[in-house]
Amino acid sequence: MPEEAEPEFSQPTDRKISLTSRSTILLAVGLLSLVSLVSRPFSRQPDQALGAQVSTPSPTSLPPTSTRTVAPSPTNPPAVPALPTPTPFFQTPLSQGMIFLAIDEAGYSHLFAYQPLSLPFTRLTYGPWDDITPALSPDGERLAFASNRDGQWDLYILELHTGQVARLTDTPQYDAAPSWSPDGLYLAYETYQDNLEVMIRPVNGEQPPVSLSEHPAADFSPTWSPDGRKIAFISTRNGGRSGEREVWLADLDKIEDQRFRNLSQDLQADEAYPDWSPDGRRLAWASQTGGLHQIVVWEQAGGSRLAGGGDRPVWSPDGSSLLTTLLEPNRTLLTAYKTSDALLDLPPLIAPGVVGGLDWGKADLPEPLPEPLAQSARAEPERPWQPAFTTLDDIPNGRQRLASLAGGHAPYPALHDQVDEAFIALRDKAPQAAGWDFLGSLENAYVPLTAPLSPGMGQDWLYTGRAFAFNTLPVTAGWVVVAPEQFGIETYWRVYLRARYQDGTQGHPLFTRPWDFDARYANNPTLYEHGGDLTGEIPPGYWVDFTALAAAYGWERLPALPDWRSAYPAARFNEFVMDGGLSWQAAMLELYPPEALLTPTAVLPPTMTPTRTPSWPRATPAPP
Repeated sequence: MPEEAEPEFSQPTDRKISLTSRSTILLAVGLLSLVSLVSRPFSRQPDQALGAQVSTPSPTSLPPTSTRTVAPSPTNPPAVPALPTPTPFFQTPLSQGMIFLAIDEAGYSHLFAYQPLSLPFTRLTYGPWDDITPALSPDGERLAFASNRDGQWDLYILELHTGQVARLTDTPQYDAAPSWSPDGLYLAYETYQDNLEVMIRPVNGEQPPVSLSEHPAADFSPTWSPDGRKIAFISTRNGGRSGEREVWLADLDKIEDQRFRNLSQDLQADEAYPDWSPDGRRLAWASQTGGLHQIVVWEQAGGSRLAGGGDRPVWSPDGSSLLTTLLEPNRTLLTAYKTSDALLDLPPLIAPGVVGGLDWGKADLPEPLPEPLAQSARAEPERPWQPAFTTLDDIPNGRQRLASLAGGHAPYPALHDQVDEAFIALRDKAPQAAGWDFLGSLENAYVPLTAPLSPGMGQDWLYTGRAFAFNTLPVTAGWVVVAPEQFGIETYWRVYLRARYQDGTQGHPLFTRPWDFDARYANNPTLYEHGGDLTGEIPPGYWVDFTALAAAYGWERLPALPDWRSAYPAARFNEFVMDGGLSWQAAMLELYPPEALLTPTAVLPPTMTPTRTPSWPRATPAPP
């Protein structure tokens, strides 16, 4: 026997006892782990990995009833006789309650329910209308929201356990962004009456609504505190040309003259979407300073701090996490932070569309869903346009062709064959949304290589046939306004069309100040260097968000060029592109052979032979 094997037979008795004890301990730990797994409530599919559900957006259709668990059900765990039920070892705020969103899809906004660990994005409403700004009632049974399903923007109540929808307001003006009182008897909401105001009304409708703000400035986005005695909202009531959106607090226990105070007091930032924590001690809101999009948390005990990046925060039911949208120039993401240290609770995931409302509270959806909700969940929105390609047999090397735009007015009325149907569908939709033919006349569609654009726009998407630039004359006439949106060092623009019918049946009020390019000519050197200035007030009336409308048809905006402040065409606020995931070079090669893109090398003119400069040191002449 080898010598190294001898110690195995010479181990003392206490060593054997130690090994036996360790085996017993390991067996006990294994049994406890098995019991923990068996007795844990099943809040997700057993065959799906938790990490995949957290980091990957789920489909918008309703999953099969036989395999879907709508919400955790801790009251019905599997029976395990004679063994105690241990506490689940995995706890996270993401497993709490239900998230409700308004998401744009196929040109309309609908309501969705979402639970990161157990429920994919599930549609709750569906139809040829817009449903926005959902708000969950304190008892988790009802969802208040705004909709234009009956013509104008009014408030509605959705009963989650029956799927029935009831109309709450019936006014010609815009009503939206409801917030419940803690007892569930009242709603604070924003309304448009010559300007934006905050109103309070009973849910049962037995009393008329009461105006809370009554101020010539714009007041909107109210949120009711858990103690029921305070309402926070956004206001531009600083006056003058400042006009920044700031967070204000209305104390309902004080008289009107002493009721309001400014919480944010930051003239360098624009605030939006305040939301109270469940304990009422903290208030979160979004703040934009330059290109930074941040979440601010204010505490009643005093002081405020940053809690991560984002644009629309809501609290988890226990107040330990903040869920927020995270805007990018042409898409929206969802993410969540721990309120204690601002670390990620939910890795950023791409939302199915633009988010037009967000709430998170204690609620369950019935299983199975009531038929009205199940019908909405099963619906499959149709694409608002379908491509139709022409034959490519007569084009060499598989290159693409241009398609003429029938009835279009442009210097060269043509677009790439893969995008022309998307443009025609958008051109037909704009008059329905705004009441006038916005895209009937274009500044540019396809631009050939022989037609140079403005300096600095040599590699512009207009050359590819995959972009269009709308006519800027309506901007001068006041029928179109553009608002800057800063993302880091890049400037993008949001385009709004003035609705022809100002009766609330088209568009919605503006919540931000647009940019005035003509301010650069006001004999002010500073404004000239800045390329203009924000307008002093938010324009009145109803407007259509053309940027969001174009995005529903696949058209994305482009960033302004770095010299836009000194060169008006470089702002590119009027240009939209459908790049198809291609680079500019690849898109050009779909239309042109490679040799057509070669830039001729400049030929230097002949010069005289330079005279050799002596390299030896020379004496410096002495001054006279």
